[in-house]
Amino acid sequence: MTSPDAVRDEVRTRYAEAARTVAEGGSGCCGPTVADGDGGCCGPTAARAGTDTFGAGLYSEAELAELPDTVREASLGCGNPVAVAELHEGETVLDLGSGAGGDVLLSARRVGPTGTVYGLDMTDEMLELARRHAAEAGLGNVEFRQGTIEDIPLPAASVDVVISNCVINLSTDKPAVFAEMFRVLRPGGRIGVTDVVADDRLTPDERAVRGDWVGCIAGALSRAEYVAGLSAAGFTDVEVTFTHEVADRMHSAIVRAIKS
Repeated sequence: MTSPDAVRDEVRTRYAEAARTVAEGGSGCCGPTVADGDGGCCGPTAARAGTDTFGAGLYSEAELAELPDTVREASLGCGNPVAVAELHEGETVLDLGSGAGGDVLLSARRVGPTGTVYGLDMTDEMLELARRHAAEAGLGNVEFRQGTIEDIPLPAASVDVVISNCVINLSTDKPAVFAEMFRVLRPGGRIGVTDVVADDRLTPDERAVRGDWVGCIAGALSRAEYVAGLSAAGFTDVEVTFTHEVADRMHSAIVRAIKS
């Protein structure tokens, strides 16, 4: 599967399936099921092993207590961007690939009623689940929009912070994602992203051996590629910090940068 359209369709199908499973009372999980040789997102290995490389286990108990149970079950990310984004009262936040809305809800409480949080997702089923969660939480400063992270449906210079949780690696056009992030940020705005990032020594072919694209592995950039891509888009003070390993020489990472 090499064409961008094929990758996007596969990503949409997998995450739609995860949303339907959670909506029906099941559990979503995400990550490379390397032990099974599958490498697919929402595979069984991570959940069965009880590991905290992906999912709700990467959030504190206090944070999880703020979320409906179905949000926790649908947590598919590799980190906790809200914990690193340093959100402030009154800020406008955009969550790329917002899924079931967990990071949007957490962000909305932190920016308060004078702030706004947008969630962006391309999957109908995830958007339906997220809107239901926002209604249950009674938050009026949240809005979910449908679209792709390569073509963000927001005006230029309209947000203060961009967050994302293990989604940028799924894009087949990361320069477009970085350019769009830069476009929608106000001067002085920042990104606080968690994503899967490869060791600089791994080639793209070696990354593909460790897991498929939808499993958040094959499409991951290396640390050097991430820094170069964000810098080329105009960002400064770019930092990529590994937090934990999700596969051999593949890491969950915190990515920070500033739009000067």
